[in-house]
Amino acid sequence: MASISIIHFLLISLFCSFLLVSSSHQQQPYPKPKPSHQQPPYSKSKPNLLVLPVQQDASTGLHWANIHKRTPLMKIPVLLDLNGQHLWVNCDQHYSSSTYKAPFCHSTQCSRANANTCHTCVTSTADRPGCHNNTCALMSANPVTQQTAMSELAQDVLAIYATNGPKIGPMVTIPQFLFSCAPSFLTQKGLPNNVQGVAGLAHSQISLQNQLSSHFGLQRQFTMCLSRYPNSKGAILFGDAPNNMHFGQGNNYNTKNIPNIFNNLAYTPLTTNQQGEYRMHVTSIRINQHTVVPVSGSMLSNYPEGVMGGTLISTAIPYTILQHSLFEAFIQVVGKQYPKQAQVNAVAPFGMCFDSKKINQALNVEFVMDKPNVVWRISGDNLMVQPQNGVSCLAFVNGGLHPKAAITIGSHQLEENLLMFDLAKSMLGFSNSLNSHGMKCSDLFDFTNAP
Repeated sequence: MASISIIHFLLISLFCSFLLVSSSHQQQPYPKPKPSHQQPPYSKSKPNLLVLPVQQDASTGLHWANIHKRTPLMKIPVLLDLNGQHLWVNCDQHYSSSTYKAPFCHSTQCSRANANTCHTCVTSTADRPGCHNNTCALMSANPVTQQTAMSELAQDVLAIYATNGPKIGPMVTIPQFLFSCAPSFLTQKGLPNNVQGVAGLAHSQISLQNQLSSHFGLQRQFTMCLSRYPNSKGAILFGDAPNNMHFGQGNNYNTKNIPNIFNNLAYTPLTTNQQGEYRMHVTSIRINQHTVVPVSGSMLSNYPEGVMGGTLISTAIPYTILQHSLFEAFIQVVGKQYPKQAQVNAVAPFGMCFDSKKINQALNVEFVMDKPNVVWRISGDNLMVQPQNGVSCLAFVNGGLHPKAAITIGSHQLEENLLMFDLAKSMLGFSNSLNSHGMKCSDLFDFTNAP
C-alpha cells in the first residue's frame, strides 16, 4: 500500500509540474513587431506648448507643414490656411491606417463638426478611407482656387511636437483627431507640389488650433512666425508662448535677444466673423510718416454694406490685396515718392513696378490700427518683390471692386513677423519685422533633429 501511495504521489506531482510549465509558456507575451521605420519619441506628460515647423514654398510663396498622422505615423504635407475651418487631406490614394474611423451620421463627432448631412459613397462598393456609407459629410475647400467638395468626416491619430524652448521635444498624440477625407481633385490646382491637404487654423470647432487647445487644455492662443526663406523654417506655437517659451534652454543654439520679442509686441483688437476668419481694424495707411490714405466708407462707397468687417489676415494668398478704390489711392501716393522715370511697365499680378536701380529712397508703409500709435510697419523685403531681374514691384494687388475685405494682408507681408493670436482676450500681438531686431523667424527654433 505504501508503494502504491508513493507512485500515486509521484504521478500527481509530475502532472502538476506539466500543467505549471505549460501554463507558464502560454502566459509569455508574443514578441512585438518591429516598426517599419524609426518613430519619434513620445511623451505621456501634459505639454504646455506645442510646435509645428512651417516652411515657404518657393514657387507659390505660400507656406506648408508636415502633419504627422495615421498608424503607423506618416508625414503628410499640408498647406497652412489661417482661415480654414478644419484639417482635410486627400484620402483617394494610398491612405492606410489601422486607427482610421468614420463616425456614423448624427453622432456626437458629427455634431461637434457641425456636419449635419449624411454621406453616401457612390464611387466604390468597398469601404475605404473617405468612402463609407452612413457617415457625415463636411465641406472641404481649396483656399487658393476656391474649389469646394463634399468630404467624409473622419478621425485618426495626430501627433505633434511638444516644446519649452528653441529645440523641439518629444511628440504627443491625439488618438481621435477629427478631419475630413477630401477627393484628390482639390489638391490638383493652386497648391504647392506634393501638398496633400490643408491645415485650417480658423476660430472654429474642429480647426487644428482648437482641437489641440481642447485636448491638451492649452491656453487659447497660438503664435505664428513665417520664414521668408525656403531653405529655413518658421513655426506655429500652440499655447501660451510668452510664459512657456524658455529661450535660455537653447544650450549651444544662438537665441540672440529673443526674450525681448514677446515683451515688445504691439496689440490691437482681433475679431472673427461667422466663418471664424481673423480680422483686425485698419483706420488708415500711412506712407513715409506723413502721407495718409484713409480707409473710409466714402472711398469704398461701392463696397457691399456690412461685408468689410475689417482687415482680413490670410496665409492662403501670397500678396496683400486692396479694394480697387483703396489700391488706386495707394499707388498714387506711392508714385509721388519716386521719380517718374523710375516707374516701368507693371508685371502681373502687380500694379506698380520700378527700375530697381532708380529707387534708392527707402519706402515705409504703415497700417494704422485702432490707435494712432499702434502701427503695422511694412518696409524692405515685406514691401517689394522682384518678379524679374532689375524690376521691383510693390507687393500689393488690385482686388477689384468687391473683394472679400477692403484689405487682405497676404503671406509676403506676414513673413518675418511674430504674430500672436490671443483668442481668449480677442487681441492680436505683432512684432513688426524681426529684421529690425537683427533676427529672422528661423532664429527662434532649432529643427535640426526633427525627423
